[in-house]
Amino acid sequence: MIRKAKAAWRGTGRDGDGDLTTDSGVLSETPYSFKTRFENEKGTNPEELIAAAHAGCFTMALAFAMQQAGYTPTAINTEAAVSLDPDGGGFKISKSALTLTAEVPGLDEATFKDLAAGAEKNCPVSKVLNAEITLDAKLL
Repeated sequence: MIRKAKAAWRGTGRDGDGDLTTDSGVLSETPYSFKTRFENEKGTNPEELIAAAHAGCFTMALAFAMQQAGYTPTAINTEAAVSLDPDGGGFKISKSALTLTAEVPGLDEATFKDLAAGAEKNCPVSKVLNAEITLDAKLL
């Protein structure tokens, strides 16, 4: 399975702007810029999208783990807070902090913690934060 997204950018890093589009159409020329990334202007940014992906992936992985263990959650809610920190002359994503609340009838605290830890380790987005990255670059 391969999922795709496209980014377009016009202008300089600080004064330019761009848009993001996903093959599913959920994002369609969604604006992003220096201001949406660093000054909270309306639009999105890469870190917000990584946070959404991590929260969604982890939550679904936990739901599957609970199902395999014989539990049916009433609600699972996760927030991911992705930190973007200075790194030399640039920036790095230094952390993704997951905050989880769940309602699961019959589930004890120890089993809950084990299932949550396993879901965090095994969700594909948790794994991608240390993934191999390839680049095929062409100058037009």
